[in-house]
Amino acid sequence: MTRSVLLKSSLLLVTCFTFLAMSRLAPRDWKLGVALYTFNPYSFEGQLAKADSAGLKYVEGFTFAKAGPELKDSAMMKLSPSGIAKLKTILGKTDLKMESIYLVGGPTVNDWKKEFEIAKQFNVKYVTAEPPVKMWDSIDSLAGVYGVKLAIHNHWKGTSAYWHPDSVLAALKGHPNFGVCADLGHMPKSGIKPVEALKKLEGHIIAIHLKDIAAYNDPKLVDVVVGTGVIDFPAVFKELERQRFNGHIIIERDRQEKPSNLQSVIQTVQYYNKTLGLK
Repeated sequence: MTRSVLLKSSLLLVTCFTFLAMSRLAPRDWKLGVALYTFNPYSFEGQLAKADSAGLKYVEGFTFAKAGPELKDSAMMKLSPSGIAKLKTILGKTDLKMESIYLVGGPTVNDWKKEFEIAKQFNVKYVTAEPPVKMWDSIDSLAGVYGVKLAIHNHWKGTSAYWHPDSVLAALKGHPNFGVCADLGHMPKSGIKPVEALKKLEGHIIAIHLKDIAAYNDPKLVDVVVGTGVIDFPAVFKELERQRFNGHIIIERDRQEKPSNLQSVIQTVQYYNKTLGLK
């Protein structure tokens, strides 16, 4: 066999192995879901019903959700372990998987510990939060004790310590239990281009909050349906593929539409599938 033939064979093998490796981490392996906050006017059970109607498999809870009339519409974070068990039973009657939950936390370690306990009861794989800067060490330790990653979420400049990806990277340094939940729709409000932010955060991204916005540098704007705003989602998805991301992509709406956000979530699912060529 000649040297040129050997070289061509080697290149072919490399190409095949690369293709197979990328195929194993194709978008079809991403876990598409919805943040239950999207349906926050409803009780926990009502939120789950809306998510199920959207045809989604994964949901992200939030600890200030209304538990429902049976539990006096108390916020989830104020419930006893038995109250959380009742909500878990409600979730168990659906085909939905709640692998993450947004923690509000509070000014003390005990506030955070109580919410980590809720996360533990639901057996989530990670929690999403914006931990106070002065509590990084304590909350990182709690995440380690409870065996979950904490995905740092970003709001926009003036409301969040994590509005810039450099701020997120500062929090990750020396905190092995921290990762990233990149909220794409909040980034443009601070003039941040999502693709550039994702590149900076490479290797740390656990989850994506999928939302869109109508313009850059306007923090007063409320989100629009994914695919109708300024974010270049084909480029976003291409970048996530390049990074071989294989986590959760969580649809979220801050705007509350009438009668509910269900139709916009369904529209987002359709856009997601069409853009990625999944259906």
